[in-house]
Amino acid sequence: MVIGITGTNGAGKGTVVDYLVQRKGFTHYSVRQFLIEEIERRGLPINRDNTRLVANELRKAHGPGYIAEQLFAKASQHQTSSVIESIRSLGEANFLRQHAALLWAIDADREIRFKRTQLRGSETDKVTFEQFCEQEDREMNSNEPWDMNVFGVIKMADHVFHNEGTPEELFVQVEETLKETGIE
Repeated sequence: MVIGITGTNGAGKGTVVDYLVQRKGFTHYSVRQFLIEEIERRGLPINRDNTRLVANELRKAHGPGYIAEQLFAKASQHQTSSVIESIRSLGEANFLRQHAALLWAIDADREIRFKRTQLRGSETDKVTFEQFCEQEDREMNSNEPWDMNVFGVIKMADHVFHNEGTPEELFVQVEETLKETGIE
């Protein structure tokens, strides 16, 4: 079983991934980590703009599903269920669909998500609310198959989690969805 995770920034993708890894034994493959390694290899600063730039360059050069393909290949080498976080382009989502993976999306109110990112404080989260909104708007609906289209990928999801409450409330949604798909 492979689940691709998509969603808006700060919505709780990592919280769902941690739950699947810690409570259900899934193996985690991170698009973000994949891209950070490439950014570091190129000697670029780690920030959200470079993450998008490098992802788009890789997808243009190798195909719109390239990053998901690379992580799916790693996941296929193991005998455990896997979760690939964070699917951002239609090409990646389509690749996972073609390989019988589930696609889950997580979303929440924009202001709630911004506050969460500020608490998280990763390298890519050090922005103002205005910058957060501008970055997100650029990532939401490109017509290019290699570019980020989070809104389009969310629309493709098998299930959308609305995460504006506590982690425990989100975990209840995850458990219900796992049961619906036959995963206990």
